[in-house]
This record gives sequence, structure tokens and C-alpha cells, in this order.
Amino acid sequence: MTVVQDKIPPTINLEAPDPACDLDYVPLHSRTQRVEVALSNSFGFGGHNVALAFKKFEE
Repeated sequence: MTVVQDKIPPTINLEAPDPACDLDYVPLHSRTQRVEVALSNSFGFGGHNVALAFKKFEE
């Protein structure tokens, strides 16, 4: 949905970011920004891992 709607969802469970870790967090509310590609990682029990790469459809 991020690639389709051009909205970055908020970072969940982010209450107190570490100032030493300078990342571009998206706290509390989603951010509207152009998104061309996205990566989804899933990790399961027994070593089952999947990575999906998404790209915006081009005509």
C-alpha cells in the first residue's frame, strides 16, 4: 500500500528514539512522500525467511 498511496506508515512502538542512532524515523503519523520501491522482510520459525521487493507499476 505504501507504493500505491505514496504514504510511509509510522514506525510502531517508537517511544524514545536513541539520539546516537540518527535515522529518519516516522513517529506517530504517516508521512506523504513519493515512494517508488519498497522492501518487506519476514522471518519465521525454523529459518523460514522471505524478502519481497515491490516497485511501482510503469506503463
